[in-house]
Amino acid sequence: MGTPRLSSTPLPGIGVRYDMTTRERRRLSVVAHRDGDRTFSAYRTDDPDACSLSVHLTPKEAAALVDALLPTHHSPNLLSTTELGLVAERLELAGTSYWNGRLLGETKMRTETGASIVAVLRRAEAIPSPPPDFRLAGGDTLIVIGTREGVETAAAILGRE
Repeated sequence: MGTPRLSSTPLPGIGVRYDMTTRERRRLSVVAHRDGDRTFSAYRTDDPDACSLSVHLTPKEAAALVDALLPTHHSPNLLSTTELGLVAERLELAGTSYWNGRLLGETKMRTETGASIVAVLRRAEAIPSPPPDFRLAGGDTLIVIGTREGVETAAAILGRE
């Protein structure tokens, strides 16, 4: 089986359904709802019209799944952090976060966790190596690298409201 074929079907008032059959003859579909939600469905092999799994995803959950299936950070030229006991995580700063509007240096992230904030994604802009006087804002996505424990502690600190 060559390149997978994806077909689309407009669903008036709902969105668009995308269907694909895998090389193992499994039928999969995604309904892209107009509000940004997604419904992922897998169908039985013995009856391709019978749904065996259906999962409703928010836009953020769908984006996380896409990142897991096709990680943009996976490149043979990049340092493989897992082999060194390090992880890289994207942590979103909520609008209600205690840190919204505060300076990055005030978090004392590296001192408290050993993890480093190596970049901030804000709207369509990436800010690499933000300095301590960088002002955080709700909706920012912080790229944090450190040990699993350090990154989890960083997430707890950044999640403070």
